[in-house]
Amino acid sequence: MSSRRELANVIRVLSMDAVQKANSGHPGMPMGMADIAEVLWNDFLRHNPINPNWINRDRFVLSNGHGSMLLYSLLHLTGYSLTIDDIKHFRQLHSKTPGHPENTETLGVETTTGPLGQGLANAVGFAIAEKHLASQFNREGLPIIDHYTYVFMGDGCLMEGISHEACSLAGTFGLGKLIAFYDDNNISIDGEVSSWFTDNTPLRFEAYGWHVIPNVNGHDGEAIKRAIIEARAVTDKPTIICCKTQIGWGSPNYAGKAKTHGEALGEKEVEAVRNNLNWTHPPFVIPETYYQAWDARKKGTALEQEWETLFSEYSKKYPDLAQELWRRSERKLPSNWDEQADKLLQDMIDKKENVATRKASQMCLNHFAPSLPEFFGGSADLTGSNCTDWKGVEVFSKNNPKGQYIHYGVREFGMSAIMNGLALYGGMLPFGGTFLTFSDYARNAVRLSAMMQAHVVYVYTHDSIGLGEDGPTHQPIEHLPSLRLIPQLSIWRPCDTVETAVAWRTAIEHRGPTCLLLSRQNLPYIDRDQNTLSQIARGGYILFDCEGMPQVIMMATGSEVSITLEAAKQLSSEGKKVRVVSMPSTDVFLSQDAAYQEKVLPHAVPFRVAVEAAASDFWYKLVGHHGKVIGIDHFGASAPAKEVFKANGFTAEHIIEVVEELLVKQKSELKAESVI
Repeated sequence: MSSRRELANVIRVLSMDAVQKANSGHPGMPMGMADIAEVLWNDFLRHNPINPNWINRDRFVLSNGHGSMLLYSLLHLTGYSLTIDDIKHFRQLHSKTPGHPENTETLGVETTTGPLGQGLANAVGFAIAEKHLASQFNREGLPIIDHYTYVFMGDGCLMEGISHEACSLAGTFGLGKLIAFYDDNNISIDGEVSSWFTDNTPLRFEAYGWHVIPNVNGHDGEAIKRAIIEARAVTDKPTIICCKTQIGWGSPNYAGKAKTHGEALGEKEVEAVRNNLNWTHPPFVIPETYYQAWDARKKGTALEQEWETLFSEYSKKYPDLAQELWRRSERKLPSNWDEQADKLLQDMIDKKENVATRKASQMCLNHFAPSLPEFFGGSADLTGSNCTDWKGVEVFSKNNPKGQYIHYGVREFGMSAIMNGLALYGGMLPFGGTFLTFSDYARNAVRLSAMMQAHVVYVYTHDSIGLGEDGPTHQPIEHLPSLRLIPQLSIWRPCDTVETAVAWRTAIEHRGPTCLLLSRQNLPYIDRDQNTLSQIARGGYILFDCEGMPQVIMMATGSEVSITLEAAKQLSSEGKKVRVVSMPSTDVFLSQDAAYQEKVLPHAVPFRVAVEAAASDFWYKLVGHHGKVIGIDHFGASAPAKEVFKANGFTAEHIIEVVEELLVKQKSELKAESVI
């Protein structure tokens, strides 16, 4: 029978060989944490390689994702659909083993990690989800949601500020099913961290309200096992197990040195490691006895079957709850969803309210919340400003895990990464609010939402200089166009209650992340006919038109739509042929078929004006070299909203001036063409 050390050495050798073949990667962490991984995965982790999506599996997160070969080795050895050929193609184009773990590329990878600290925050999200869903669905003697979340993390994760945001909340919420392993090896890329990272980590986590197990020998399997047993016995606090390890353990010449962190060991040292570990097999050759010792498929299948028996009993006693859990876990909307969404839209049409779109958003939440128990909202200490709560909602806390609303505190980055964890866990639809300008704090988590296609809704209010007196520090300028640059991220900036209702419906139906950009100031309700209403969901549509082909097309979003519409009506009354296109979601509009785009923005009309209180560059792709953009390419000012808008040219009068200049230019060009 293979010893613990021998089984851990399989990880070490497989990891160093894959990195060496790629001549790229991070062998040090997998070699240093192999003993910890062996104990956790062989003695404690409840998972089923045959069904990586089993609802009640333990979640494992590799927050120090640069050590991805540790995870790939574990997945391969325990029986996931990751072959030795996949391992050989580590870090190669289109492989299942990319440089950092990606949940969209590799079965068994719970979340995309690599940007340090975010995996830890995702794990907090997983643990919140487990606690919340267990409180909603479990019944006496039938704990159908009952598992742990384990996370590996290194010095870099704990240096990142997001670790403070997420771990502080985890302690406050008493997440007893969260167990973190700190790889305390004293090394990062620049060398020994003692020159720049001298925190007393155990005391830090004790202050957060965590259970702390310090000074565990990370290369002593039995010591690790005792620590995990102790951690699992503490049910009212998350636990951090501080493991003293040596980076690159097993390397005779480089162990404990920064050289092993981020580069291949080299052929000479790889051979030295083989000799040191008594490993006589060629690269990528693993004896069958080791495969048999690691194989978790039989045990995993038995664990899932045991759970299925429990769930069968649960389904008989609580059929409605069982059906609801499956609906939510499969990310299906309620059977009456279309009816509910249509009713909200009709309510908005009937009421014709002139309110801020942040308030319209709250009206949507009040309407949808009773039929969407998967809603899990929150705000980064701006609930009243973001309007992200709803009538009757209970607040999630240590003592009230059924609550569907989180007060994240002033933690925009932590909130966003935790929401990614909630979304990836399944069965929940998280959304969280802050001011648009503070999306900068959270940008990398938003980027990962898009990369992972996590079903998250970001509610960004105070979306322009229209917020007024708080001034340029709070007035977003570049934020909207910079969010548009993120692939696979959908952006909606509605102009009134109706567009807000459509935006929320789309965000709920969309299986990826959405940003809702909402106004602080009241905006007028806009009347539309039935045909126009049906086009809103296409992202851009004709809101106001003339007979025949227009001379000029005006495009606008959000609070600028009503101003543009006012200008268009005046121009029309003067005999000018103009069209107004409301473009609440440019990405959705640009995903429409060419025929629809041509119908809305015909090439025959090159004279176009875009109006948006944000940096202007994006719009030139739509207005072309004949067009004009009324935007704002400097920081705002502290003053009442109307004054700031006027000072920056966001008035009907200024829009009319710009259009008339284009019409003069149009006549001039037509005259020149006729002469030619």
